[in-house]
Amino acid sequence: MLCQTVGAANESKAIESVRTTVEAVLDVMRDETLSGPEKSRERREKMKALISVRFDFREMSRRALARHWKKRTTEEQDEFVDLFSDLLQNTYISKIEKYTDEKVNYDKEVIRKKGKYSIVRTSILSKDITIPIDYRLMRRGDKWMVYDVLVEGVSIISNYRSQYNNILSRESYAELIQKMKEKLEKAEFH
Repeated sequence: MLCQTVGAANESKAIESVRTTVEAVLDVMRDETLSGPEKSRERREKMKALISVRFDFREMSRRALARHWKKRTTEEQDEFVDLFSDLLQNTYISKIEKYTDEKVNYDKEVIRKKGKYSIVRTSILSKDITIPIDYRLMRRGDKWMVYDVLVEGVSIISNYRSQYNNILSRESYAELIQKMKEKLEKAEFH
């Protein structure tokens, strides 16, 4: 039912798209039937399903690999998107899971480039601090899709791009893929 809510969101405004997705993810986190370590996998799978509706993982992958993207075959690009989307979802969910009881403010929407791009500024109010989280979105047909998330001003995509450029300047693409797989395997056991 939550997936339908996200899909049925008012797509005319990026801020509403973000609000609908974030609130649906928070609803899953607050669901008492999904609480506890034994329900962690099920809870995360539900959150991943909601996130995948709103995040453009192919675009995020292209931006993270930057100049290395076009050098990859279609099969390599597809494999990278699969691995990178899993890494991103794990990173995003891990950050969100820390803020279950806090309030999310949807502060502002800034439309850019003739309505094709938007930045949605949100903030998490947590006890004594405010944590800014900005979502960068692009219009894909009639939907707004996230292509980057900035937590306290730090771009997740820029961070990965820097890491991947650094690795690819010293090692092969196959070694980068192996590192990504190892990181995902470690995440599965924690």
